[in-house]
Amino acid sequence: MIDQFRDDEETASRKLEERKDFYSYVWGFSLALAMTLVPFAVVHWGAMRGLSLLIFIGAIALVQMAVHFRFFLHIGWRQKREDLLLLLFSTLLMVIMGAGTIWIMASLAMRMSLPASP
Repeated sequence: MIDQFRDDEETASRKLEERKDFYSYVWGFSLALAMTLVPFAVVHWGAMRGLSLLIFIGAIALVQMAVHFRFFLHIGWRQKREDLLLLLFSTLLMVIMGAGTIWIMASLAMRMSLPASP
């Protein structure tokens, strides 16, 4: 009898935890979708121009990255050492990809602007 009560309690606890996880994923998906659609809408309707548009898109991207870390990767605000290593490695990969892209595009632009040899 006591074992059955304990099993029911564990099952209820597990279901509550699963419900919390599900709601966390729904919130994360909703926020990520909103932070994807808002910059597209701002660009499409021309609500901002120039540098302010770039700053807005960059800020939304940083917030969206925080949402992904919190809701999908389950990295909280109180960090452990493993989480810090994950963030540093992710940052390193993003810097390498960004710098490589800029390097390749700059090289391509330079090569396209050279005059043709006679």
